[in-house]
Amino acid sequence: MSTADPQTATVRTRFAPSPTGFLHIGGFRTIIFSWLLARRHGGQFALRVEDTDQQRTVPGVVEDFLEGFRWMGIDLDEGPVIGGPFGPYYQSQRRDLYAAYAHQLVASGHAYRCFCSKERLEEMYADQQARHLPTTGYDRRCRRLSPSEIDANLAAGLSYVVRIAIPTDGDTIVPDALRGDVVFHHRALEDLVLLKSDGYPTYHLASVIDDHLMRFTHILRGDEWLSTAPIHKLIYDALQWEWPITAHVPSVMGSDGRKLSKRRGAQSILYYRDQGFLPHAIINYLALLGWSYDDKTEILSVDQLQQAFSLERVQRSGAVFDEERMKWFNGVYIRQMAIDELLDHVLPFMERPAADGGLPDEVARPLNRAFVRRVVQLDQERIKLLTDVVPLTDFFFVNTLTYPVEWLIGKGLDAAGARSGMERALGSLESNLTWEAAVLEETMRQLATDMGVRPGPLFMGLRVAVTGRKETPPLFATMEILGREETLKRVRSGLELLAAL
Repeated sequence: MSTADPQTATVRTRFAPSPTGFLHIGGFRTIIFSWLLARRHGGQFALRVEDTDQQRTVPGVVEDFLEGFRWMGIDLDEGPVIGGPFGPYYQSQRRDLYAAYAHQLVASGHAYRCFCSKERLEEMYADQQARHLPTTGYDRRCRRLSPSEIDANLAAGLSYVVRIAIPTDGDTIVPDALRGDVVFHHRALEDLVLLKSDGYPTYHLASVIDDHLMRFTHILRGDEWLSTAPIHKLIYDALQWEWPITAHVPSVMGSDGRKLSKRRGAQSILYYRDQGFLPHAIINYLALLGWSYDDKTEILSVDQLQQAFSLERVQRSGAVFDEERMKWFNGVYIRQMAIDELLDHVLPFMERPAADGGLPDEVARPLNRAFVRRVVQLDQERIKLLTDVVPLTDFFFVNTLTYPVEWLIGKGLDAAGARSGMERALGSLESNLTWEAAVLEETMRQLATDMGVRPGPLFMGLRVAVTGRKETPPLFATMEILGREETLKRVRSGLELLAAL
């Protein structure tokens, strides 16, 4: 195992995605671990784009990565756009390096040229499957070519790939910071391709070379990559490079117990932005998927996470992603947020077009910030997502309410009783000179006493008339914010509906 001490050495970590799909929530957990580890030790965190699979590269994905980092507040020390001392940070721009090291491995006998055609490989694999062999893989035919046969193939201009030459016996031991020494038997490993015929490297060669040349001290990968670790360790050994501190962190699982991935419905990190999650709430929640601060603490600021994160507390077992649980974290952060900060977050959601989830298009933009502040403050305890604000508060902003007239009839009342109660409530409200929540509530409670009815049914009728719904923030605080004129207008509209029954 590497003797580098993270307490004293400069810790350099990276995230190295392939731009074949968006940055999903499971992958982002590994990003958070790598970033927190670097920040914990005052080191550097970099982004490297592994775009060597040109056929599967999706346009715009790198921009999506960078936007996800910006939104989440994950600050990069090096990477695309911002640069750094070990660039370029696109592997497609580093091809000459990989070819040079691939041929160095060939020259040292740790790799070899394979001239097998695609057709020959397909026939070989088909034959292996037809014979139901316990293991399948390249049969190492080209590993047995003589120097003269190799020279003849090269002289004939035959295309080739470069394959690693796995030792034919013995084991490779992979030091892992979470699992200790993991032993891999060479007989179970395949001579994988390191350099393709088009000159592009595979992940195995390029990532090893770049991790070394970019001086990354700690490599955090998902545990699904553990099976490839012996290939990487053999390349490190062949090039006489020191193995970095490597940890294969537990996968993030879906509710079905299967790993989240680009191909299995995992959502882009920017999806959660658009759904109204807060970056710090997501970081807090994801940091606790496979890592713990202690046995009870759940809410941790980014500063606390950066000061506390360590590999020693990373678990080996997979963690299950639960969006509802993440919503709970989000709600906690929203409730703790200063009202003006929350307002900065919710106003863009409220001012979106109605088709995108914003307030009805009849509502004039920009919104009156002072008015929205009072509205949002009234509902802050009920908000779990920033997108909750519109359905919770839209009745404050519209000119007309629509609701079933039956909602105006409180429990235990008939239509005549509900109408009588609303008539008397309207009269009391019209004569009320002080339009404050406490005074309005006292007035309506006294009315209920005078009428000999319970306050609840009377208040329900008023609640529906004023808001168009049965569940709202405190009724009289709502009436105070709406104001005398708007409240009386809505009560009169409700009374008209009752009169028509």
